[in-house]
Amino acid sequence: QVQLVESGGGLVHAGESLTLSCAASGRNFVSFTMAWFRQAPGKEREFVAVISPTGANTEYSNYVQGRFNISRGTAKNTITLQMSSLTPSDTAAYYCAARLRNSVTNDWSVAGVYDAWGQGTQVTVSS
Repeated sequence: QVQLVESGGGLVHAGESLTLSCAASGRNFVSFTMAWFRQAPGKEREFVAVISPTGANTEYSNYVQGRFNISRGTAKNTITLQMSSLTPSDTAAYYCAARLRNSVTNDWSVAGVYDAWGQGTQVTVSS
């Protein structure tokens, strides 16, 4: 089975930057659509960004548009989330996700379309 592991979370001050990484293992002979979601205490998990298998297509939530950048790493099925101008509202556990099914969905912002999830990495932004 495919396993996802996130890293790079930590504590930063408002206005600072942080970069998260996610690495997948188990079926790396193909590339998957991969995404970042986040979940703050007491709130539902929300979409952050998604990237296509080739990296040619990306989409972002309105909350992070212009501040975050998703990209594919040098190794197959690794992704990075570069975060800048962080605010306390960005405080959450950030999760990496991958769609393993060989089929197409029309809405990549829905958590239910993804098949594998990482354990999460905590990002805390102080005032």
